[in-house]
Amino acid sequence: MNRPDPSRRPSASSGTPQGAEGGTSTAPQGAGGESPTAPQGAEGGTSTATQGAEGGTPTAPKGTGGGASDYGRAALSLVIAVVVGGAVSMAGLAAIGTVEWPAFNSSNVTRSLTTAGQVLAIAILVVAALLYRYGKGRLLVPVLSAAAMSGFVTVTIGMPLGATRLYLFGLSVDQEFRTEYLTRMTSSPHLADMTYTELPPYYPAGWFWWGGRFANLLGQPGWEAYKTWAIVSMAVAAAVGVILFIRMFGADRGVALGLAVTTVTLLYASPEPYAAILVLIGVPMLITLTYALRGRTRAADGPVGPLFGTTSWPAVAASGVFLGISAATYTLYTGLFALTAVLLAGYFAVQGWLGASNKATSSAAIRSRRRGVVVAVTGRLVAVAVISGLIALLVWAPYLWARLTNTPASGGTAEHYLPERGSVLPLPMFGLNLVGAITMIGLLWILLRFRTRTVALAMGVTVLTVYVFCLLSMLMTALGTTLLSFRLEPILVATLSAAGVFGVVDLAHWAVRRFGDVRVVVGALAVLSAIAMAQSIPGHLATEITTAYTDTDGYGERADARPAGAESYFAELDKLIGEQTGRPRTDNVVLTADFGFLSIYPYWGFQGLTSHYANPLAEFDKRATAIARWAESENADQLVDALDRSPWTPPNVFLFRYSADGYTLRLAEDVYPNDPNVKRYTVTFDPAVFDDPRFEVTERGPFVLVVRK
Repeated sequence: MNRPDPSRRPSASSGTPQGAEGGTSTAPQGAGGESPTAPQGAEGGTSTATQGAEGGTPTAPKGTGGGASDYGRAALSLVIAVVVGGAVSMAGLAAIGTVEWPAFNSSNVTRSLTTAGQVLAIAILVVAALLYRYGKGRLLVPVLSAAAMSGFVTVTIGMPLGATRLYLFGLSVDQEFRTEYLTRMTSSPHLADMTYTELPPYYPAGWFWWGGRFANLLGQPGWEAYKTWAIVSMAVAAAVGVILFIRMFGADRGVALGLAVTTVTLLYASPEPYAAILVLIGVPMLITLTYALRGRTRAADGPVGPLFGTTSWPAVAASGVFLGISAATYTLYTGLFALTAVLLAGYFAVQGWLGASNKATSSAAIRSRRRGVVVAVTGRLVAVAVISGLIALLVWAPYLWARLTNTPASGGTAEHYLPERGSVLPLPMFGLNLVGAITMIGLLWILLRFRTRTVALAMGVTVLTVYVFCLLSMLMTALGTTLLSFRLEPILVATLSAAGVFGVVDLAHWAVRRFGDVRVVVGALAVLSAIAMAQSIPGHLATEITTAYTDTDGYGERADARPAGAESYFAELDKLIGEQTGRPRTDNVVLTADFGFLSIYPYWGFQGLTSHYANPLAEFDKRATAIARWAESENADQLVDALDRSPWTPPNVFLFRYSADGYTLRLAEDVYPNDPNVKRYTVTFDPAVFDDPRFEVTERGPFVLVVRK
């Protein structure tokens, strides 16, 4: 058992178990205490009747569970995290936007200010932890923690991007179709595919739908609001994450956990903001999920039954809500979380079955106990699945209904991608850097503690699930597809980093026992390590940041003040389309290979960027074949007839590139299992085909705009 720390007030629990090394107090904590929906770690206090971590009322009798006021305080703390996190991030971005900064790729000014801001945010987190340890600032601690964590995210990503309107990766690569999706959701709250008209969305619309409402609130076009929405939503998620950790483990450990998870998430997942959000909140929520499936017992005691009377229904509900939000946000991560839940349930069922064995107990009693545990664990898993499924249907119902009603589907190849890092297991713990060190400590801590610590079990099963997922993805290559497991690395690194914090705490306890009071030394090293890792983030994201400065934005400008690309003609082309068609943008279908045009303006596209981003209901492969046939038309009559016979809404606007051979479209086809998995090819239309009164042709720069009258 760890030697008690006289400077730390003992933690309390509201009917949820402390770890094997913790104490037995059961009262709910206040702002810095434990959530009634999540288990407390092993670092709790040792008294059986005490006040909460910030003072407050004496403990309730063990097993009474949290009352309505406890759950109300938990909900209020999360609301505070959302409000404070959002306000701090918006204020920070507004402040950054008041100055004309030099471009990141030509000056180190924004990077130096980023480091200064990170140090300030970490210093505030240290103050919050110290206030908690000395029993001060009960109401101030969660507010400071949420504000500092939000500020950390905002300055880390927002400051390097301070001189550009674009987010990481600009309007290139995957960010092009993500921006297109946000532009679509900004144009209307109706759930719709990002590209194809009259189709329900295939990719979960949750983050993009809320981003559209955010853009409407700001009065900005979707492409311009993308950067702000990405940073603010990640900042809010980081604030919520740190509050969840604080309520589970106290502010001293909670802020360290929140900072570790947030730092590595920004390193690995920030270019994909909706994924980053699920990592930031998912790591603490997987602990809640573990407790929800096990029931109201300590980790060392194993699962408990029957279903009613031993289940923490708030934990079950919270887990279901989180998984439902995840399903409405990112399918891949939801698959991982769901598989984790299944493995946890299986582990608890086996543990409960074996734990019921007792030679001194009758066979009937053993069977009854086993049945009660298995039914309880299964019932909790089903309850989580039902809650999450109902939430997921808010987004998924239109697409599932279309598939069930036999709507044609083909050509979608979202899983046809296998980069080199997808062919090997991710092993960050062997890296010769700070991430490697903290994840190695985390792995060792999980292996040593998973039998006795709820948090270690949750993180251990999560890590195991990631590797199971990776192996399944590798095996799926034999069937001509993958599971895109390489995208799970952020969850792996974040989980191991959080476990590493617990490992460092245990090492610190050992150091105090071995060398005396060296807490200041340990704390100083931890803070310096956090700063070192944090200040490396802009360098790690240098390519992504630079692209945001070199791409041409929706106003036809490059943030590095260099000459803009061909995209600078987009505004004029948009105006011409409006004048020549007399229709609003959302009443036009455009055939183009310049998909950045669809990212900036909410026109419908006849064909998507690649089959990997295409809705299966759109029949990407058949549309590609149709486009090739249209290009073979010898006169306007043939083309018009082919367009009119199209099984899909035909384009009434064509945006070509001009070449000596004619009007061209540079399209893409899937060539998986090759890497790269996309092959570009050119389709050329004869300009004479459009020399007809039924078409209006306009040339602007490298573009040829053709509008069907």
